[in-house]
Amino acid sequence: MRLPADSSPLKAVLWDMDGTIVDTEPYWIAAEHALVEAHGGTWSHEQAMQLVGQSLTFSAGLLKDAGVELEIRDIIDTLTGAVVSSVRRQVPWRPGARELLEELHLAGVRCALVTMSEGPLAREVVASLPRQYFEVLVTGDTVTQGKPHPEAYLTAVEWLQDADPDLGLHHCVALEDSVPGVSAAVASGVATVAIPHIVPLPEDERYTLWDSLAGRTVTDLESLLPGAPVRGSGGPATPLGDRR
Repeated sequence: MRLPADSSPLKAVLWDMDGTIVDTEPYWIAAEHALVEAHGGTWSHEQAMQLVGQSLTFSAGLLKDAGVELEIRDIIDTLTGAVVSSVRRQVPWRPGARELLEELHLAGVRCALVTMSEGPLAREVVASLPRQYFEVLVTGDTVTQGKPHPEAYLTAVEWLQDADPDLGLHHCVALEDSVPGVSAAVASGVATVAIPHIVPLPEDERYTLWDSLAGRTVTDLESLLPGAPVRGSGGPATPLGDRR
C-alpha cells in the first residue's frame, strides 16, 4: 500500500549511473585495455578494478602511470568517447533499474543522476530512457571533487532544493554499486543502498545492502528513511547496521 504523496518521507532518489542503472563497466574496462595497449603497455584485471566508481581524473592518472602518454584531459576524452560509442550500439541496462525509475515517476518522487561519468555519456544514457526521469544531472565535469568525496551528492540535493526548499538530506535515498560511490553517498548524510555489481561490498551498518534492484519498490525505499512506518513490502530491505 502506497503512502499518500503528502505524507511520504521520500522526496528524492539519487542514482549512480555506471553499474547501477547501466552495466557500462565492461565498456570502460575494454576502453582502458585498448588505450594502454595502444601505448605499448599492459592493463590487468586488478588494475581495472581499482578504477570502478572512481573519478575520471583519478582513473586517468593511473592510466598515465601504466604508460599512456597523453594528458589527463585527453585520456578522459578518449575513454568517454569509446564508451559513448559502445552505449550507442547497445545500452546494457541493469536489472530493475528502469522499472523502479518508472514507479518513482508515477509516485511523484524526484530523481537526480549523480555520476562520475561526464556529461556526454550521462546524456546518452538518459536519452535512451522512455521518459525524462531525471530532474538534475550531476556529472564528473560539474564537480571539483569526485567520489568518494560527497560533493556530488551534496550538489544534487542543493540543486533539488531550488524547486523545493523544504527538501532535506533525510528525504533522500542514494543508490550505488561501488566502494567510492557508497562512501560518497554515506558521507553526504543521505540514506544509502548498496547494490554491488563488479566489485563486492562488505556488510556495514552505515548502509543497506541489496542484491539487485529487480522487484524493489518505492515502498522499499520509503522504509529506509527516518520516521517511515514499519510495514510489509515485497522484498524488504536488509539493513546491515553502520567511475564513475
